Amino acid sequence: MDKATLVSLDIEAGSRVVSVLENAGLPIKVALWMATPEYEEGRLVLASSRLDQTAPLRAYEQVAEILQGEFSYSPPAILILRMKDPFIQQLRQIFGKTRSVNGMRIGGQMIGNRFISEGYVYKIT
Repeated sequence: MDKATLVSLDIEAGSRVVSVLENAGLPIKVALWMATPEYEEGRLVLASSRLDQTAPLRAYEQVAEILQGEFSYSPPAILILRMKDPFIQQLRQIFGKTRSVNGMRIGGQMIGNRFISEGYVYKIT
């Protein structure tokens, strides 16, 4: 089955998620939309040292609690990765010193332990 490419609605929803989380006091270090062969649909990838401080299930619950009521539709599918995940570490190594990554498109490449078919970056610090 063909995977849908990232469209403006996905990009806008991801931007809103990042904004809502950060306005709630959850500092996000890495945020990007990622289409990958691992998943049928794209995922909004998030990494935060604050989310690393809790069990993985609790991290998802914490994000869901913050996002509750913020969308009139289902929020996007989210993948929370630890800051020490090879994918996050390599993203930060490659792009962490780039002046502005917001809006950067990536894809067709292996980063860390994941192949990115297509990606849209919001933040990598």
